[in-house]
Amino acid sequence: MKLRLILPLLVFLVMVAFLGRGLVLNPTEVPSPLINKPAPTFKLSQLNEPNAFFDSAEMHGKVWLLNVWASWCVSCRQEHPLLVSLSRQHIVPIYGLNYKDNRIDALGWLRDLGNPYTMSIFDQDGRVGMDYGVYGVPETYVIDKEGIIRYKQIGPVTPKALKEEILPLVRRLQG
Repeated sequence: MKLRLILPLLVFLVMVAFLGRGLVLNPTEVPSPLINKPAPTFKLSQLNEPNAFFDSAEMHGKVWLLNVWASWCVSCRQEHPLLVSLSRQHIVPIYGLNYKDNRIDALGWLRDLGNPYTMSIFDQDGRVGMDYGVYGVPETYVIDKEGIIRYKQIGPVTPKALKEEILPLVRRLQG
């Protein structure tokens, strides 16, 4: 008789514990299996010059940011002024990966809002984004001189993330 009463109570308490743990997790801190692993290599056309290509191997020996964005992305619009400001400081090159977008719309978006990117690469079918494990846009990666992903920001880059996470890491890696 006691077991009949205790078992449902134990199941309920375990469920409450799992729910409680889930409520305190930060959804933007999804662990990436690519952290501390080589960044996927790619060669894609440039957004503004479809006949010119960018090969990620060109970045060997440099610390850089890869920002995955799209003109249809509301959150990208939120982080964009911060990226424009960062690019003007010339601390680290920012490369854009235009993800599953329309080239004309993306170019218009950059023309209207400013272009923070050293270069934007056009990933129309999203294959490179998939290689990077993109959950959704925006996402930003810090890649070191050896081509290793050292940090992944899911969602818009915030002033806090930039100040406390991204820029200190970039400075250490540039060291």
